Amino acid sequence: MGSQEVLGQAARLASSGLLLQAPLGVLWSLFLGWVWLQLLEVPDPNVAPHYAAGVVLFGLSAVVELLGEPFWFLAQAHMFVKLKVIAESLSIILKSVLTVFLVLWLPHWGLYIFSLAQLFYTTVLVLCYVIYFTKLLGSPESTKLQTLPVSRITDLLPNITRNGAFINWKEAKLTWSFFKQSFLKQILTEGERYVMTFLNVLNFGDQGVYDIVNNLGSLVARLIFQPIEESFYVFFAKVLEREKDATLQKQEDVAVAAAVLESLLKLALLSGLTITVFGFAYSQLALDIYGGAMLSSGSGPVLLRSYCLYVLLLAINGVTECFTFAAMSKEEVDRYNFVMLALSSSFLVLSYLLTRWCGSVGFILANCFNMGIRITQSLFFIHRYYQRSPHRPLAGLRLSPVLLGAFALSGGVTAVSEVFLCCEQGWPARLAHIALGAFCLGATLGTAFLTETKLVHFLRTQLGVPRRTDKTT
Repeated sequence: MGSQEVLGQAARLASSGLLLQAPLGVLWSLFLGWVWLQLLEVPDPNVAPHYAAGVVLFGLSAVVELLGEPFWFLAQAHMFVKLKVIAESLSIILKSVLTVFLVLWLPHWGLYIFSLAQLFYTTVLVLCYVIYFTKLLGSPESTKLQTLPVSRITDLLPNITRNGAFINWKEAKLTWSFFKQSFLKQILTEGERYVMTFLNVLNFGDQGVYDIVNNLGSLVARLIFQPIEESFYVFFAKVLEREKDATLQKQEDVAVAAAVLESLLKLALLSGLTITVFGFAYSQLALDIYGGAMLSSGSGPVLLRSYCLYVLLLAINGVTECFTFAAMSKEEVDRYNFVMLALSSSFLVLSYLLTRWCGSVGFILANCFNMGIRITQSLFFIHRYYQRSPHRPLAGLRLSPVLLGAFALSGGVTAVSEVFLCCEQGWPARLAHIALGAFCLGATLGTAFLTETKLVHFLRTQLGVPRRTDKTT
């Protein structure tokens, strides 16, 4: 099965699965809502008013978001990047505006504010996709091009198969395979939240600090690394053919995929190292500016420093897994699911043990262990995939000694600067600490610009920046 066919089938699976996913979403929302309200610890109504209503509204928002899955898959499969950027940006902006308005004008609403904002976000997001595809499929240009697997908006709704069967078992089996992989990946990605919620290893105060640090630390991952992973997964899936070794495919496509993968690995490594090196020296200052002494004097700085290391692993894992899942055959994906099952079990156990031993930092350490194992699995696959070809994309994980020295020197200088200039010395000392960090960052990026010429060329190509040419007169 070709990569384009796989993407098209994924879009069709999402639309046919709407017959079950919406009712199942309602049932799961009702069941988990009951669990949250009846079996788990409920906060004091005087501290967190309208908790029950908030749980219901969040469950409703999840069901609304499920209704937009077929449109999201269709946009993802056909690389409607502009639609995705506009829809998500507009939804987030409107959600933020609504949240600020309600906090300022109706603060007594409590959790109503954030749950209504979440429901508003998912509604706007789904409407953006629905309106776009309704107009696109109704336009004459769509009829002429015939590039989409659907010709009208009703084709995205549930329907009976041609032979009159209620369920297409072939597609149901493939859907089950996707579901298992997604479920296991969800455990590996958000497993610490389940441990935190069901085993009650942290009190609400520590959970709040952890959530703040987690949201701050994951900003880069959500805004930069996740879009890169999703976009280049589609790229690799279109360029490479599943079920075929690298030596059996078009060598031009294999070479392009290898060059892109090498540049992406280099970019992820440099970005992650920059965040890790400078994040260690500026975590306390960032938390102090963001939340005051409440965040910067407790476990917050240690959490954020640990998260900086986790971001480095996140960046590398996002690139390696987007290639791995795009190039794996169905049998290899099924085998990988068993590995993920073992990882999920060990990750949950490790999260519990490490949290009991060293508090909320244990969650991040368990995540780092999890990411390290996943990266190792993907690196083995990439090595085997290109073993019999002349291409070596894993060279992207090697940096020049000069650049490594620049990172080490910057880390040492900023660490000393933090000791003497941050954070009880007043704003003049803080500004000096920031200025010194900006100088070290500039020097490090300048060194990267001079030593990593292949990456610079790749970025210029992707961003459409013309290269200067000398003109002789």
